[in-house]
Amino acid sequence: MRPLGILMLDTCFPRIDGDIGNPASFPFPVIYERLQGIGPADAVSATPDRARIRTLLAHNARQLADRGAVGVSTSCGFLALFQDDLAAVSSIPVATSALLLVPQVARTLPPGKRVGVLTASAANLAPAHLEAVGAAVDTPVAGMPADGAFGHTFLGNALDLDRDAVERETLAAGRALVARHPEVGAVVLECTNLPPYAAALRHALGLPVYDVLDLLRLFRAGLPT
Repeated sequence: MRPLGILMLDTCFPRIDGDIGNPASFPFPVIYERLQGIGPADAVSATPDRARIRTLLAHNARQLADRGAVGVSTSCGFLALFQDDLAAVSSIPVATSALLLVPQVARTLPPGKRVGVLTASAANLAPAHLEAVGAAVDTPVAGMPADGAFGHTFLGNALDLDRDAVERETLAAGRALVARHPEVGAVVLECTNLPPYAAALRHALGLPVYDVLDLLRLFRAGLPT
């Protein structure tokens, strides 16, 4: 089977099973290209350097295609901003972000229910990120704490990871989301580092929870073998 290509931010934090950067997270082959010099602070931003990131995404997507990738994704949900830009220049299909699932999941919910998004940074997830994937700009959103274990590792690009603490923060953020927005009937995890905690969140909330691994399983199923 031909691999799926993933454009990776330039990070050093641990990539545990379930994280997009761990090949064991996938039931199919994946290959990676690193976006040299583009770290979490560059991507998780309301106002990223679009020209710089766009250029690196296009260059590295070509590298993945040349290496035999059948499609391309990215390791940061905030790169949804570049879905159309990258698709326009890529020779292979593109699915940048789990945020692409928001309008798809919304269509499956009963009347009166909405999709909520749990993100790495509520402060930086702008309407433009949602517009880029065809999601409503007033989609309910909750963010992970910037000053906790999640922020230390994934936003700070640290070498250590307290998995249990990040799981507790994920559950707290999910509960806060549905407490503020009781109309939420399903949750999409924007952040590609959060899938390891999706099962616990699903159990805690009693709601469907979707992440980038769900997106990429669907994406890969529609591509040539």
